[in-house]
Formats: sequence, structure tokens, C-alpha cells
Amino acid sequence: MTARWIKVATTNAIDEDDMIAVEIEGRHIAIYHVGGVFHATANVCTHAYALLTDGFLDECTIECPLHAGRFDITTGKALGAPVTQDLKVYALRVEGTDILIALD
Repeated sequence: MTARWIKVATTNAIDEDDMIAVEIEGRHIAIYHVGGVFHATANVCTHAYALLTDGFLDECTIECPLHAGRFDITTGKALGAPVTQDLKVYALRVEGTDILIALD
């Protein structure tokens, strides 16, 4: 199956070292802007229902606001208790000022 590329934001909508929440086709997705690069992950913690964009972003690590579980936003990797399940990571690309996400 080929990915569908969908515009989710513009580059000027996300400040450096910040993040936004978007919902696309019922999926809660977090878009991050770190070091001039944009990343996207699922926006719901895999441990307990909490939106990660309500948490704390430190470079390429997002900390869940509910139980302080941490994830690497570049890989989705869970970085220790209480989280054990990785986050889904989405492919992004930038075309001009548009940020597009790949959905399958």
C-alpha cells in the first residue's frame, strides 16, 4: 500500500523547540519542531491515556504529563518505566512551507 501525503501544518505554525497537536482521520498526532527538523508521533501515551503535547519536550524527548514516561520522538522508542510500548512514528516531509505527513 502506498502512503498518502496529507498537509498537517505549515512550518511557521510550530516554533522551534515546540510541538502542536493535530487530529487526522481520527488519529491523534503530535508534530514536533526540534533543531530545525520536524518529527511526528502518535500523540497518546502508550501507558495511559494522556496527550503527549500536554507534556514536556526536551530536545528529542517527550515526557508524558501523566506519569512522566518518556519517548524518543525520532524513533518512538519508550525510554523506561512506566512506559514499555513504543510510539508510532510517522514520516514527514516539508514542501515549501507545508508540512505533510504520510498516512497508510
